[in-house]
Amino acid sequence: MAKRTKSKSGPNKTGLPSKKDIIAYLKDADSEVARRDIARAFGVKGEARADLRRILKELDEEGAINLKGGKRIERADALPSVAPIDVMSVDEDGDLLCMPANWRGETEPPLIRLSARRAAKVKPSPGVGDRLLAKLFPAGDDGYDADIIKAIGKGAHRFLAVFYKKRRGGVAEPVERRVRDNFTIDEGDEGGAKDGDLVWIETKNARGYGPKKARVRSVTGHIDDKHAYSTIALANHGIPTDFPAAVLAEAEKAKLPPLGDRTDLRETPLITIDPADAKDHDDAVFAQADDDPDNPGGFRVIVAIADVSWFVKPDSELDKEALKRGNSTYLPDRVVPMLPERLSNDLCSLRADEDRPCLAVEMVITSGGVKKSHRFMRALMRSHAKLAYEEAQEISDGGPASAQIKSVVTNLYDAFHARMKEREKRAPLDLDLPERKIILDDNGDVAKVIKRERFDAHRVIEEFMILANVAAAEALERAKTALIYRVHDTPDPEKLETVRDYLGTLDYSLSKGAIRPANFNQLLKLAGERDQKEMVSEVVLRSQRQAIYDTENVGHFGLNLGRYAHFTSPIRRYADLTVHRALVKAFRLGANGQTEKEAKALSKVAEDISDLERRSIAAERESNDRYLAGYLENKVGVEFDARIRGVTKFGLFVMLDETGADGFIPMRSIGSERFTFEEKEHCVTGDSTGGVFRLGQPVKVKLAEAAPLTGGLRFEMLSDPLPGSPKRKGRGGAPSKPGYGKKAKTKKRAPSRGKSDKTAKKKKRSKANAKPRRS
Repeated sequence: MAKRTKSKSGPNKTGLPSKKDIIAYLKDADSEVARRDIARAFGVKGEARADLRRILKELDEEGAINLKGGKRIERADALPSVAPIDVMSVDEDGDLLCMPANWRGETEPPLIRLSARRAAKVKPSPGVGDRLLAKLFPAGDDGYDADIIKAIGKGAHRFLAVFYKKRRGGVAEPVERRVRDNFTIDEGDEGGAKDGDLVWIETKNARGYGPKKARVRSVTGHIDDKHAYSTIALANHGIPTDFPAAVLAEAEKAKLPPLGDRTDLRETPLITIDPADAKDHDDAVFAQADDDPDNPGGFRVIVAIADVSWFVKPDSELDKEALKRGNSTYLPDRVVPMLPERLSNDLCSLRADEDRPCLAVEMVITSGGVKKSHRFMRALMRSHAKLAYEEAQEISDGGPASAQIKSVVTNLYDAFHARMKEREKRAPLDLDLPERKIILDDNGDVAKVIKRERFDAHRVIEEFMILANVAAAEALERAKTALIYRVHDTPDPEKLETVRDYLGTLDYSLSKGAIRPANFNQLLKLAGERDQKEMVSEVVLRSQRQAIYDTENVGHFGLNLGRYAHFTSPIRRYADLTVHRALVKAFRLGANGQTEKEAKALSKVAEDISDLERRSIAAERESNDRYLAGYLENKVGVEFDARIRGVTKFGLFVMLDETGADGFIPMRSIGSERFTFEEKEHCVTGDSTGGVFRLGQPVKVKLAEAAPLTGGLRFEMLSDPLPGSPKRKGRGGAPSKPGYGKKAKTKKRAPSRGKSDKTAKKKKRSKANAKPRRS
């Protein structure tokens, strides 16, 4: 039953809750609620109940909720106790690995395991491709266990696979990691595929342990293409790579604007500072000492951003395509841009020594780094230098440069040091996690993996981008103009309790009550002194909610800011484009400002681009995994230093120190004894010795298998566990099946998984990858 409290924003002017209010209400529910609960919570009575039913139906059609019949409702990302599931593959133990049918949640679908013992009760035995109605029991590791109620037909899932031609028909090897079986393609079902083609296949019904069959639906590429790994990732997530002809034609017609009413900044020595290989330059910066006697030691800073709103008109073909993509996607071998190259790398890019339109903000800060004022202007600028981060750092350290550029860089660093005083007082979350970059050779193979070196030059740009984003949010709030915020809510209270439990096992404490970033920073500082910072950083990271886009402001917890909006990267993020249009409208800066239609649609736009951002992050991660697995394929048997990044009852996830590659250690490969998963402690414990492997622990591992096609890496544990207290053995003194035991509270036999887990709390999967300038 949900809490019967009204949403923060309350009902709208019609007396009905908004869709966002309903979703927020459902998030407070344990699982599912009745329609009458929502009506009571928001005071919906009489004839208005019909309108509420209409809103709920729309939410169901949009995939935001599940209407289950009988007037019961649940969030789309929560699995009910009974649900249809599709059998995806069979593991080494004969257990069926399943997924929820028609999954519509925001995260990746949870893994559902149907044990071979339970599957054997149904005749005929279920197999890959079958759809089953099942009871689901939370497994305590973001997954579920299942028990079959009945078979209800075929799942007919689509997979991306590699087709290998046989004498008659062929074989399709799926590229998805969780689909472990190859599929037989009967003669006539090849769909024109040739040997080595990347194909979309659709499963055909199969029984038990017999051949898994499928048919080819379409061909999307070839495995020998040097871009195959990225092609797979993009295809799996439905990210478009080609622009429609109408979009390209519109881009080709675009022209640079005249000076007109724009502020002329061409003589102001703005410069760009970006990665050395950057082609799209969104932002340019300038700083000088403030000559106002009332602001001694202060600075005047200008951040100029590419004026994408001039070229991408609301409701144009370019606009529709940009919204469909949401953002640019960055893969090791390519960039899939949000806008055609005619704009992203040419007319919108702030190239050195070329006139470019921009939307600029001039900010005055004090000697203590506090922003005194800001003003926005539409301008024409000319970048006076294109610097890489390394070059800017070298100039700051005394390296060669023209007097003008040296002066600009020096002033930028001085203004940055002033801002650091304000930042120190604000105390944003300081999770300084390493970032790696995959370097490819001329053949498209991985040459090496490097850790990105962090210079002050990176922090200079990041700090002024943050300041400009804050100014944009403040300006639009004061102008009472609709906008999309970048929000990062406070950590989930339930996750915080889990964090406290875990930290307690390491002799740390986290204060009760309201948590601020400074509380985590103090914890991380202490962990650094104990040489445990990476271990503690992992669990702090897991406690954080994901940053999203929203029209309702809840602040930005990580940055410790009350209001924040993305303004500084409109070439690669649609959110920034909407903020530019809002600023143009609010301050009457000319054409292509926010329209009334766009203002009304911003809430839906925010939801869509949040989903699209997650899609891009997932594709980037998958592409990296495949490239790294290919890089390590010839290193099977080699030992590596690693760190435990995830603990489940099925095994351990580890990340290699050198490359950042992620892999899995099944329970059977951890050690000779039986290990038990301890959910609250984020660890597995040996039943004989009591030895512990816990989240964040440094370990030595050996690579046992690398599968570039799926990006999968399997390791064996070489390190001994941390010392602990011995536990009882399984029934009769012998360990039971590795990895599937429950922690016993008495010497009686543990109850079955189905009964013992009925009241277990469901946990939302959180996959956060810290990336620069994605705050």
